[in-house]
Amino acid sequence: AWRLWKESKPLDLADDFLADTGDLSELLRCIHISLLCIQQHPEERPNMSSVVLMLGSHNELPSPKQPGFLFYKKPFEADCSSGNDGLSSRNEISLSLLEAR
Repeated sequence: AWRLWKESKPLDLADDFLADTGDLSELLRCIHISLLCIQQHPEERPNMSSVVLMLGSHNELPSPKQPGFLFYKKPFEADCSSGNDGLSSRNEISLSLLEAR
């Protein structure tokens, strides 16, 4: 999302249906607000009442900063045969079923 925002292509994030039938200015505003909500430092994120006000108004929004946790790696591909390239890890879990006595 951040990469597309910086490349001035935020509408590439939207589902085709929304991009074709929705209000593009509202769609862009929602993407902009969502980027504000994922800032690394909590004090830089808007609180919920501010988000509601932002969604309901046409006031200018602050520019989002680059998110704190940003990965440029391609999504995991099923045909990837290499185990661990150092950029990601696989976590395995076990599941225990609980039964009442």
